[in-house]
Amino acid sequence: MHRVLGIILAGGEGSRLNILSEKRAKPAMPFGGKYRIIDFTLSNCVNSGIYNIQVMTQYRPRSLDDHIGAGDPWDLNRLYTGVELLQPARGYEGGLGGWYRGTADAIYQNIQYVREKPCSDVLVLSGDHIYKMNYAKMVDLHRKKQADLTVAVIPVPLKEASRFGIMQTNAEGQIIDFEEKPKHPKSNLASMGIYVFDKETLLQELREDAHKEGSSHDFGKDIIPKLVREQKRIFTYHFEGYWRDVGTIQSYWEANMDLLAPAPELNLHDQSWVIHTRSEEKPPVRLVGQNAAIRESLVSNGSVVRGKVENSVLSPGVVVEEGAVVKHSIIMNNTQIGKNCVVDHAILDKHIVVHPNSRIGYGDDMTSNYLYPSHLNTGITIVGKNAHIPEGITIGRNCRIGTDVQHADFQGKTLIASGQTIGV
Repeated sequence: MHRVLGIILAGGEGSRLNILSEKRAKPAMPFGGKYRIIDFTLSNCVNSGIYNIQVMTQYRPRSLDDHIGAGDPWDLNRLYTGVELLQPARGYEGGLGGWYRGTADAIYQNIQYVREKPCSDVLVLSGDHIYKMNYAKMVDLHRKKQADLTVAVIPVPLKEASRFGIMQTNAEGQIIDFEEKPKHPKSNLASMGIYVFDKETLLQELREDAHKEGSSHDFGKDIIPKLVREQKRIFTYHFEGYWRDVGTIQSYWEANMDLLAPAPELNLHDQSWVIHTRSEEKPPVRLVGQNAAIRESLVSNGSVVRGKVENSVLSPGVVVEEGAVVKHSIIMNNTQIGKNCVVDHAILDKHIVVHPNSRIGYGDDMTSNYLYPSHLNTGITIVGKNAHIPEGITIGRNCRIGTDVQHADFQGKTLIASGQTIGV
């Protein structure tokens, strides 16, 4: 796509994902077995013909930096275009050198890199949503309308509208009212956090906002409402298709489970719109023994299944030993499920060892987590990276087992009741 710069905001901490984002930025979270969340936005860019991309990172960027690298899996390792990874820095316009103060400030702190790009339009994207979208169609509409800003929108259930930026439009699709996460939404037309700006409009608004006292330096809270008040040419682009914000444990789990439907809305086998990723070099999946079975699941390369896997998503290198059952769960890279274990409605991070005869996600007690009731209240138990689960232990629902916990952290307990937390 000619003269378009894509900017992916990928610095978010993802605090509602709790320990799952404790050691990585949210866009670096594994998804769908072999992918990372940011793969969808990056792939949408290249599939739309956009090869000039900047990724704004901040919180725990190493995992994301290692994954993207020079951009080879997305054909972004190019001489004059490609992908740049940018962090807060000092020494030039916008370079405050501190933590990004908001979504708009993330771009302002890297404004010199935006300014020097030979583009007429800037596509601003979030790196933590799951969807497929042809951005070229949105840019075409933006140019046809000669808009200052175009916002991608999708209708949401009215009861959920308070989680989004909500807008009203006139008959021509021009935005006449915008509220960020209103308590009493006037419509259900929600911003997807996808914007196409006229480049000069964006640069001007960023500079004005950066020095505005009381601003939260956010597109939804500050920039867009200001442009609406000034009656600038702001239009909507209506998106039809699968789109999920996976910012909570429940929504992340649900989006992974959506992939297991007989005909999923998000078709990862669509060769006309491939989701590219950096793959690990591992051997094919092995199903070992007469009692081994895989049903309605995604099992990634390098995994070895000697037990049963049902309605679950397994990342590369997972081992499920004989007699073990994994169901309705997400198991990340190189985790080992020991003999005769049961894992049910749980999310297990990378490099976890579950020793034999243990149960994770047990019983009908749905007590919310006592320390994190807003994060863990739907029955899903989470286990942090590098944890070791002792042999013969039973762990209930809505439990939080911290990163790097060892046998001693369980203090000899054989039952961790629903809602309990082990490790900080």
